[in-house]
Amino acid sequence: MADAKKTDTPAEGEEAPKKKSKKLLIIIVAAFLVLVLGGGGAAYFLMKKSAADAAAEEEDGPPAKTAKAKKKKDEHAVPPVFTKLEPFVVKLQAEAQEAYVQAVPELKLKDAPVAEQIKAFMPEIRHKTLMILAGKKASELTNPAGMQTLANQIRVMINATLTQETPNSALEKQDQDEEGLVQAVFFSSLIVQ
Repeated sequence: MADAKKTDTPAEGEEAPKKKSKKLLIIIVAAFLVLVLGGGGAAYFLMKKSAADAAAEEEDGPPAKTAKAKKKKDEHAVPPVFTKLEPFVVKLQAEAQEAYVQAVPELKLKDAPVAEQIKAFMPEIRHKTLMILAGKKASELTNPAGMQTLANQIRVMINATLTQETPNSALEKQDQDEEGLVQAVFFSSLIVQ
């Protein structure tokens, strides 16, 4: 019988460490989950606070800057309106040999009603665009800077035509004219031969 008690005692002793190891494992897992969830919650509230602080700083900034920032956000929400002009084929100013340009401008408009205004002024816009193109040399249109200059001149001219401004006052406003009725001019084709 004494032998039986001795064999029972080690068996009970072996079960006791198993119970302790299960309890220890449960405690470690619970502590890990508390740390992970606590850290995630803290990160969420800190990020939420920093976003609120950034919004408050935007509002505290100068009114003109915040209005422009809000306007830019609004512009991205609404897709831009484009209208394509008919192709132009014009003989350029004489250089070493005769040259012609074929241009297909597309206009980025402030909003859809501007397209109707452009249609109403189309003969005048086409005439003035032809005059601008006819005043160019082939060498001016064969590089990106010359093409961008041409696009800006056409944009300023069309905005001046639509608002009935004089060409001189329109040229003075050229750099500030991004908020005009025609915001940009792009060429879907520009061939110089």
